[in-house]
Amino acid sequence: MKKIRMGAVAAIAGVAVAMTGCAGSGGASGSGDDGTIVVDMWAGSADDTKALEAQIKIAQEQNPDLKIELRTAPWGDFFTKLTTNMASGNMACVTGMNSGMLSSYTDGFAELSAADLKTAGLAESDFAPGATEILKNKGTMYGLPFDVATMLVYFNADQLAASGAATPAPGWTFDDFEATAKAATSNGKAGFAVGMGDFQWQALPIAKAGLQPVSADGELQLTDKKFVEAATWYGDLVSAQKVALPVASASDTGWGENQYSSGNAAMAVDGTWNAVSYLDNESGFAAGMAPLPSEGGESLSLILGSGFGISKTCENKEDALKVLGSLLSADAQDYIASSGRSYPARAESQPLYFESIDEKYRAQVEEVFTAAFENVQGQYVSDNWSKVGTYVQPQLVSVYNGQETMAKVLESAQQQFAN
Repeated sequence: MKKIRMGAVAAIAGVAVAMTGCAGSGGASGSGDDGTIVVDMWAGSADDTKALEAQIKIAQEQNPDLKIELRTAPWGDFFTKLTTNMASGNMACVTGMNSGMLSSYTDGFAELSAADLKTAGLAESDFAPGATEILKNKGTMYGLPFDVATMLVYFNADQLAASGAATPAPGWTFDDFEATAKAATSNGKAGFAVGMGDFQWQALPIAKAGLQPVSADGELQLTDKKFVEAATWYGDLVSAQKVALPVASASDTGWGENQYSSGNAAMAVDGTWNAVSYLDNESGFAAGMAPLPSEGGESLSLILGSGFGISKTCENKEDALKVLGSLLSADAQDYIASSGRSYPARAESQPLYFESIDEKYRAQVEEVFTAAFENVQGQYVSDNWSKVGTYVQPQLVSVYNGQETMAKVLESAQQQFAN
């Protein structure tokens, strides 16, 4: 299965789980005039739409007395329309959301209570450990997850073997990472490719520091000493350790992933959503994957993904919850797992995902996924988190080129965007 690499935020949404808030002709209630429950999602291709329609069919079969309508639009249109619809009270009753963007849209979603989950026929225990943190903000649940993802280190096994570098494996450390990166930096090839996307560049610093750049209560902590030291170490992989190439320009948002895919770097960080496409890559090299390395025996990784919530303005909340429950039911989750489209959030459906993978990759993917999700934490975001990423991303070029320090970039972002 080949996947087109997308931007960091878009990619973590999975193939068919973020959505477009465009209720169209529906009223301010977020449902059609005849009581239709509108489900707004994104679809980036005809295949995505077909997969979404299959899930809507499951929801319709489980709720024969309801009328359900799917509406889609490309990711690029999503936030513009969602912002407009939220402001006008015209969000669809069932609207999808991405973990990294939730903080900007919590005003549009209803808080989900234990009673709401019961109405939906769901329980937090249905989901994999940590998964229900995906659509929580400051401890409040605004949705339930459709899929889950985390970050991994992908490697070019051919390049590592040619250089004599050790192969990454579950349980490896940051010392191991550095040794492998240094050994693989030879013959014009880099040992590692630094990232430009939020998740791609932050993953290793978070794992090394053992904390996120935002606290659990949503306070920005970019200047925390441990995080600054870990982020500085990351930037130094280019400027000081010279195991990674400098980024050409801020427009190269997929720099690390593309350097790895093209065979110019032995390792890169990317999400589990691209696991199969990296293993079955078009460049033809033998690829592998490993969880993020550990520091002092610990390695923290974020659990990411997308899911569905209920709009505050939905007048048919009970019916909407039933549709939500069906979209996250075992039948629907088994469908997306068996198709291999994304790694489901529902625990009982996850084994089917591995069964969908080519047998020659299956054991590796299952071993690494199992290890990578052992110590995950829901992403903490501040109210201005999207602005932080927009500010920091272009500054990374100067950091990687040694023209600016990571500490100064993080301090400037902290001063500008602290709540």
